Amino acid sequence: METQKIQKESVKTSGDPFSKELVEKIISSAMEVHSQLGPGLLEILYEEAMAHEFALRKLPFVRQKEIRLTYKGKDIGWHRVDFLVENEVLIELKSVQVLHGIHEAQMMACLKALQARAGLLINFNVERLQDGIRKIVS
Repeated sequence: METQKIQKESVKTSGDPFSKELVEKIISSAMEVHSQLGPGLLEILYEEAMAHEFALRKLPFVRQKEIRLTYKGKDIGWHRVDFLVENEVLIELKSVQVLHGIHEAQMMACLKALQARAGLLINFNVERLQDGIRKIVS
């Protein structure tokens, strides 16, 4: 598992599964939400605001994207991720004191289940949103 902290100046590198333009649009949307609402609210409120911001920016997304989970060939149920943007980037929102390895592991499990390569983990409970954004690459 590879985890990278996103900075505003993030650029797409060779082999990087992220579209630089899409990541910038998502991060810009999250920064707008964070600047308007600030830290310390419930995750569901940030999710609602992000959905509205994506719609305003005409970014195609699926909210609460369901992922079918299997275990050794047997369907065992469903899991949901907060967003799938442009059918390319998984987004998991958090409002926690600190992002932990378990949050990244959860994203990796979702990426594996969807056979996707990349996701963004965004924690809104920080003073500077850049400090709460992680890029997860499988």
